[in-house]
This record gives sequence, C-alpha cells and structure tokens, in this order.
Amino acid sequence: MSNDTAADSSSHGDREARRRWKDDRTTFQRVYDVMTGVTEPASASEVAERAACSPDGARNALTQLAELGIVDRRGSRPAEYRRNESYFEWKRVETLADDHTAAALRERLDDLLAEDADLQESFGVPDPDAVSVAPVEGGDHAAVHDRLESLSRWRTVRHDIELLQRAVSRAQARGRDETDLGASA
Repeated sequence: MSNDTAADSSSHGDREARRRWKDDRTTFQRVYDVMTGVTEPASASEVAERAACSPDGARNALTQLAELGIVDRRGSRPAEYRRNESYFEWKRVETLADDHTAAALRERLDDLLAEDADLQESFGVPDPDAVSVAPVEGGDHAAVHDRLESLSRWRTVRHDIELLQRAVSRAQARGRDETDLGASA
C-alpha cells in the first residue's frame, strides 16, 4: 500500500469516526467531549466548530456546563470557556473511591510514597520544584533527557499522591474499607 493510499484510508477512517460521533451523541454530549480537552480559553464559535454544532447550540451547552461547574467561563463579549480542572480532579477522586477499597487505595498510596522518597534521595532535594532544570555542565543529551523524564515522573507521583489521599478519605467515608470487594488500585 502506498503512503497516499494509507493516508486516504486513515483520512476516511477519521471522517467515518467523526460522522458516527456526530450521529451518536447529542450537541450537549459533543460539547462536553470537546471541553474535556480544552485547557486554553475558547469561544463558543471555536467550540461549535470542534463539536460539529451551531454556535448557539454550543453556547447553550456551555452555559449548562458552566452552571454545573464543569467548565469555567470568563469575559462576556465574547465569553470564553475552558475545562474546570477542579471538577475533573474531583471526578477522578470520586471514581477511585467508587472503584477501589480504601485498603487497595492505601496500598497504592504507600507505593507512591516510597517512590517519592526514592526520588527525593535521588535528586537530593525534598520537592521537584527545588530541582534545577538548567542543563548539567558536560551532560550529554541522553542524561539531560533522563533527568527531565525523572523530574516529570516525580511531579506525576506527587499529583497522584494528593489524589489518592483524597480518594482514601472518600472511600473510608463511604464505608468502602477492607471488608468490601473491589479491584486493586
């Protein structure tokens, strides 16, 4: 198969998937789908283009999403919207607490706390923000890349620790402790 044929096939598949998405989802659902990935402010017209709907349809859905706290609205002419990170973090905590016992969450939390301690020791500082990202003198590209990758992992570990601590509390408050059956974290 030539590259042109592969590109045409991929393009056709993308168009078909987008058509099914438009046919199978309501305007509200499509706007929600789009907004889950919008981290920079976007106007209702921009969202409408991505969600395959009219600007008025997008505006109505965005107003509802803002009232629910799922998106943040700023300005008025034109208003701009972006996903509300707090909502999505809350949703992740709730999902973790629903899907796992407090014991399973604590076990995963303990693993992450141990990894955090190892990273503190490895970098010689208590926090990833204390690490200098300036290139190491004489360091080769691979060493710099590995350092930045480890630093990124550390930030992810810290974020996950915070989410798991909240999820453990939620699971305990719901009575989902050691006696409950659930998948492991």
